[in-house]
Amino acid sequence: MMTLAPQQGTHRDDQEDRATTPRTDCVADFAGGLTFEVPDRGESGPAHLLLVRRDGDQEVRLPLTPAGDGRLRAALPSSVDVPEGFWDVHLQTAEGEPRRLAPGVNDLRSLVDRAPAASSERIVVRIPYATKHGNLTIRSWERSPHAEAGALQIGDGRLEVTARLYGTELTSDAYAELTDQNGVLPAVRTDVTAHDDPGEVRFTVAYGDLRPGHWDLWLRPGGENGPKVRIARLLDDVVDKHPVFVYPKSRAESAHGPVEGEPYYTARNDLSVTVVAAR
Repeated sequence: MMTLAPQQGTHRDDQEDRATTPRTDCVADFAGGLTFEVPDRGESGPAHLLLVRRDGDQEVRLPLTPAGDGRLRAALPSSVDVPEGFWDVHLQTAEGEPRRLAPGVNDLRSLVDRAPAASSERIVVRIPYATKHGNLTIRSWERSPHAEAGALQIGDGRLEVTARLYGTELTSDAYAELTDQNGVLPAVRTDVTAHDDPGEVRFTVAYGDLRPGHWDLWLRPGGENGPKVRIARLLDDVVDKHPVFVYPKSRAESAHGPVEGEPYYTARNDLSVTVVAAR
């Protein structure tokens, strides 16, 4: 893999670099694939988009081909393995050094209210977005099985969760499980209820049953001997759910005194709850 060294320069140089950085338009499809288009600058030799996984040594190389109207196009099908994480997008022509790309128009309409078939065994999500430095990055998720968080209802001292299960089936031994993020406190189980809609389940988190801390939400559709499926919200066009989906706190009485519980989405868009001692 080619090492991408950081470039340093003056503020004016940085401004000039940004002004000449090619802008890339992205179109997302329903299955989780992406199509990229960049301006054709007439440079000699083959051209590729290079996706480099941040904090890793993996890369995906996509050939660019003429698309007409002075554009080059590359496709990233959902079938291509792009492991979960952040992938920075570069342009490489011939044997030249890779150059970071800037985002152009991101068409993410197919991701809004996306609802794969209940029989889908593998959920693929790729969302292009602009970093704080104005570069193009892809946030990728690949999960099998997967539990997609739906409506969250805040009750009196409780949280009612609806989730849709993909890639595995619900059995009579199914339950939901809450685990302490620090791995210190014992896991807490709660019953699940199947819905008439295939693959949809519901369960209630009673804050009074939890000690103060951060708790991750899981489904155990096959009971103790089946898969442990993290509940997350992935099937939309929002890269980072944490600052967007904000929920109210709810007070409950527990064996350890009054507590307040609050659901939230983590940096990976997984669903968790935090419980604190109330005054």
